[in-house]
Amino acid sequence: MAKQHSKDYFGLDWIVSLILAIIPVTSWLCGAVTRFQEGKIVAGIIRLVFGFTIVWILDLVFMIVNHSICRLLNV
Repeated sequence: MAKQHSKDYFGLDWIVSLILAIIPVTSWLCGAVTRFQEGKIVAGIIRLVFGFTIVWILDLVFMIVNHSICRLLNV
């Protein structure tokens, strides 16, 4: 059986999520919205406040290496 990669932004495939993560504005917006959809209010607020800084860089690194966006907070 083939290994399934997680789907990140709104259930989109990895390559589409990677393209959205490369663009800072879409990464910020999609990251915050997906956190709020998951019920992670604190993580969503952190995304809105710090989305254009280290969080964006972490998203890119995690997306390229792990094929998944950064999920550091389970709050």
